[in-house]
Amino acid sequence: MSRSSRTEAPTAASDETQRQLDRIIGIMRQLRDPETGCPWDVEQDFASIAPYTIEEAYEVADAVQRGDADDIRDELGDLLLQVVFQARIAEEAGLFSLADVARSISDKMVDRHPHVFGDDGRPQLADQSGRWEAIKAEERARKGHTGILDDVAAGLPPMLRALKLQKRAARVGFDWINIDDIIAKLHEETAELRAETTRDPVDQARVEDEVGDVLFVAVNLARRAGVDPETALMGCNSKFESRFRYIEKQAEKYGKNINDMSL
Repeated sequence: MSRSSRTEAPTAASDETQRQLDRIIGIMRQLRDPETGCPWDVEQDFASIAPYTIEEAYEVADAVQRGDADDIRDELGDLLLQVVFQARIAEEAGLFSLADVARSISDKMVDRHPHVFGDDGRPQLADQSGRWEAIKAEERARKGHTGILDDVAAGLPPMLRALKLQKRAARVGFDWINIDDIIAKLHEETAELRAETTRDPVDQARVEDEVGDVLFVAVNLARRAGVDPETALMGCNSKFESRFRYIEKQAEKYGKNINDMSL
């Protein structure tokens, strides 16, 4: 079965989608025009806008967490702009186009779902997980990634990369036997951190190393508990912010200086 045999025929909605995609592509082309475009947009390259791409992805996640549909729409638009921007830079350099990007991900999704786009039949969820891993392994092999951790991107935010490294290692059995072992390891690492912070003099590099160990184990604990550490930390941040704002309001209400207050 071909990749296109299960796709739907164009509809009025898809025509409108195409028009709007053409519009943003045209806008980006104008912004990048060396003669008449925006000076800031013209001077950007892959590396310079990569931080904005990361920022926009996090803003999408923030909007999703808040459940604000209008913000989700707007933030997805900002993220889409980053894709169009990067693709335009690549096209100008003769590397690839936005069409190549869309084709690549479409082909990948078809290849990863033979039970939908092929003749394999609909698998049970447990079977699908095994198939997914086999397909991903084939993709890594085609790219020359022979090591288990080879394609875990170095540019990921540290917490997300730690989680991916741990998940990848766990797939081949490099994992703790149970969650109690991870909790014990966390206690061990916090004790080592405490020891480093009480040295005289304090070796800041060693403190940093121990803090890293504590964070890495905490991420592993979250993984084993079935909790996304990023989501958990976002919730904790929101809780702290809410409590701190309450304290600010109470201080103002009773005429106190928050700088003079303690925990």
